[in-house]
Amino acid sequence: MVRKLNQTDKRKLRNRKNLKKHNAGRPRLSVHRSGMHIYAQVIDDVLGHTIVAASTMEKDIKATKKSGANVAAASAVGKLVAERAVKAGVSEVVFDRGAFLYHGRVKALAEGAREAGLKF
Repeated sequence: MVRKLNQTDKRKLRNRKNLKKHNAGRPRLSVHRSGMHIYAQVIDDVLGHTIVAASTMEKDIKATKKSGANVAAASAVGKLVAERAVKAGVSEVVFDRGAFLYHGRVKALAEGAREAGLKF
């Protein structure tokens, strides 16, 4: 049975299609945000597996931040995922914002990742 896509899924697929067309084999820094948390992972699309991941659900971020749904927590997640990626040998990525606009928590995560050493 064919499933009809909603607007969010269409926007996510459209964004991802353009990223894959122009990424030149670089891993993808994928971001997902919910009402309470934000998640980030570096994905190798060629091999089809996640290299590193971080979120506000982790104990070290939960202990230092009062909420997982603010700009400060998103910036901390960006720094953490970038540190782990650099440690794993990934220095350049393509930023995949998914269906989310590039502002607020998504922008803070990206800026935090840039500060910690990722290039995109």
